[in-house]
Amino acid sequence: MTHARSGKLLSISIGKVGRLFTQNANEPSKVMSAIHKQSISNLDNPLSVEITGLGVQGDEQADLAVHGGIDMAIYAYPAEHYAFWNELLTRETKQPVNLAPGSLGENFTIEGLLETNVYVGDILIIGDLEFTVVKLREPCFKFNAKMGYKGAVKAMIQSGFCGWYLRVNRVGSLAAGASIELIPGSRQTSIADQNAGLLKRSKQADLWE
Repeated sequence: MTHARSGKLLSISIGKVGRLFTQNANEPSKVMSAIHKQSISNLDNPLSVEITGLGVQGDEQADLAVHGGIDMAIYAYPAEHYAFWNELLTRETKQPVNLAPGSLGENFTIEGLLETNVYVGDILIIGDLEFTVVKLREPCFKFNAKMGYKGAVKAMIQSGFCGWYLRVNRVGSLAAGASIELIPGSRQTSIADQNAGLLKRSKQADLWE
């Protein structure tokens, strides 16, 4: 099968479960989350990291319904979207923002592949490892808290800059700088298509009213 597109793995990030302060009905509350990720392998320090069937070794998840397990083992996010978030958050928070890799809660920060050209069922060969694209990331209230901006969820869905989850087909070691080759699947539903459906459902449910 022909390799259609290529990219690069810029960073691998992990996080530990901890308390996340959120705003609920004008009252602060605490939930458990591992959305705070730190890069452990990047282009400046391309350490080799073990990737298991359940994701990056050392990474934790607080709610396996939204991240984790076999079908959502790895969250990948395009680095191309970081400029959008830096500009938006700088404007909304009135403070200079320059997000580091992993700041969107992702495990893999990548370049060269976007939601419009990645489809459910596509295969990604990253270094010597193999992954399957499973689904888009659907942000929740924890994302607002992580970004320090109450409109972050809405901005992610409206922009379509959501990223996607990967299943690990072939485990092993991986380091930042590895090339990414995309092998097309059936190409019926793109990640952008999934996000368009999520946007439509959100509007119909008046989630942002």
